[in-house]
Amino acid sequence: MLRKIFIQNFVIIDKLDISFGSEMNVITGETGAGKSILMDALNLLLGQRADSAMLLQQDQKCIIEGLFDLKAHSEINDFLNANDLDSADELVIRREITSNGKSRGFINDTPVNVSQLKQLGTWLVDLHQQFDHLEINSNSFQREVIDAVAGNHALLKSLQQDFKNYTKIRDEWSHLKSEQEKGLRELDYNRHLFEELEQMNLKNGELEEIDATLKMLNNAEAFKSQLSVVYLTLSADEKPILPQLKSLVNTLRSIEKFHPDLALLSERMHAAYVELSDISEDLERIASKVTADPEKMNILNDRLSEGYKLMKKHGVQTTDALIQIMNDLSTRLHDLSHLEIRISELGQQMQIAHTSCIKIASQLSSNRKASLDGFAKKVNQLLHQVGMPNARLRIQLADVPLSIFGTDQVEFLFDANKRDKFEPLHKVASGGELSRLMLCVKSLVAKKLEMPTMIFDEIDTGISGEAAKQVGVLLRELSTAHQLITITHQAQIAAKASAHFFIYKEVFENRVRTNVRMLNMDERITAIASMLSGEKPTAAAIQNAREMVSN
Repeated sequence: MLRKIFIQNFVIIDKLDISFGSEMNVITGETGAGKSILMDALNLLLGQRADSAMLLQQDQKCIIEGLFDLKAHSEINDFLNANDLDSADELVIRREITSNGKSRGFINDTPVNVSQLKQLGTWLVDLHQQFDHLEINSNSFQREVIDAVAGNHALLKSLQQDFKNYTKIRDEWSHLKSEQEKGLRELDYNRHLFEELEQMNLKNGELEEIDATLKMLNNAEAFKSQLSVVYLTLSADEKPILPQLKSLVNTLRSIEKFHPDLALLSERMHAAYVELSDISEDLERIASKVTADPEKMNILNDRLSEGYKLMKKHGVQTTDALIQIMNDLSTRLHDLSHLEIRISELGQQMQIAHTSCIKIASQLSSNRKASLDGFAKKVNQLLHQVGMPNARLRIQLADVPLSIFGTDQVEFLFDANKRDKFEPLHKVASGGELSRLMLCVKSLVAKKLEMPTMIFDEIDTGISGEAAKQVGVLLRELSTAHQLITITHQAQIAAKASAHFFIYKEVFENRVRTNVRMLNMDERITAIASMLSGEKPTAAAIQNAREMVSN
C-alpha cells in the first residue's frame, strides 16, 4: 500500500507531501491543475526514464519518494532477497534527478538501477492511466487475465523452466544437425583427401630428406671424386697425413720427460690422430655407397613428385603440414561418425522435454477452459452494473505452437448490442466501453493477485450519470480489499471515496505552482457540488452532493 508520496522540484510542483488512505482515495480538480503530473511522478518513482526537463528549478535536483506498507508478498520478498535488499514492513523508494538529467534510484537507502525499480513497481502498483484501456485489446494481456483467474501462476513458472530446458536442447540438436548435414555433404570429398594422404604414408620430414638424397645422387660422380680426394690425402696418398701424424705423436712421446707440457701436447696430438682416422674410415664408407642408381632415383623422384602435388593441392610447404592435414581429416571423419550418436541422444532428450512441456501446457489449457465461462459471466454482470446492460463478453481459445505460455491464444470477443455477433474488441468496442470493460476485468482479477495498490487515472472517460454512479460503486467495493487511488471528473465516483484530495494551481512569487490538500467533509460536499453544477454550486447541487456522500 502506498502510504505517502513526497515530490519536490518536479514540473510545476515545488513541494508536495501526500498521505493516502488504505481504501478509496479520490483526486479531483480542474483540467490542467496537475492531476496527471502526480501520475508522472509515480511513474518516475517506479522506473520511468528521467529527463532534466522535468525539473522546476534547473539548478536544484528533483526528489520523489514513496513510502509503502508491505504485507506478506512472495514476489516482493523474493526480489528483495535476490537483490540483497533489506526486508522490512515498510519500503522506501526514492528517485533523484540532477540538473544534467542523470538520475539515481534507492530502495531502503540502497542504490538500485532503473530496471530494478521497474521490476519492483510491477508488484507494488497497478497503474491504469488514460488510454491504458487499449491494453485490453492485446492478446497477451487477455491471456494474463485468464491465467490470473485460472490460478496458473505455478504452472506457468514450471512451463517457463521446462520450456527453457527444451529450447536449449532443441538449439543444440539443430546446431549439431546442421553440422552433420554440412559434414555429410563434404564426406566423400574429405574421405578421398584422407585416403590419398593415408596412402602416401608419409613420415615426418620425409619429402625434405628425399629432396636432399636426390640432389646427392644427381651429382654422384663429382661427389664421390671429392670424397676420394679427401680420403686419399688422409690415408692413401704418396705422403698421407695420418702416418705422418702418427710419427709425430711418437716423436713427442719420446721426449715427454724433458718438459712438463709435452705430455699434454702429445695426448692432444694423439686424439687428433684418432679423430682423423675415424673420419677417414667414414669417408671411405660413404664413398663406397655413393653410386648413381637410376632405378632408385626414379622411385624417389616419383614419390617426391606425388608429395609436391599434395603440397600444392593443400597449399602447404612441408611434409609435417601434410601429416597434420591428414590427422585433422581423420578427426573430422571420426567426429562425424560419432555425431549421429550425440544427435540421437539429444533427440531423445528433446522428445522427453517436449512431452513435459506439452503436459504442462495441456493442464494450462484445461484450467483456462474451465475458467472462461464463469469469468465471462461475472464480467457481463459487472458490465450491466456499470451501465452496459446489452454488452456481452465471450472468450475463446485458439491453438498456437508451443511457447513459454503454452499452446493457447486467448481472444476476447465483444458484442455491445445483443446482436449475437461477437467480434474482437479492437473492431467493435468504443473507448468508453473499453474503459468500463477494463475496470470490470481488473476488479475481478485483483482478487486473484497480490496487488496492494491500484491507481485509475480518469477511468470514467466517456461515461456519466447512472453509469458513473455504478462505476463508483464498483470502485468502492474493490477498495475493501485493495488500496485505490482514483483521478476523476465524475461527482458520482468522487462521492464514493473514503479520502478526497483536491489538486489546484496557485500563484506564488509570480510563478504558478500545483498544490494538493485533503478535503474535510464540508469542503468535500462543496467540491462535489461544483462538479455537478459549476464553479458556484447551487443550493440544490449542495444538497444533492450531501446525499451522494452520505449514501
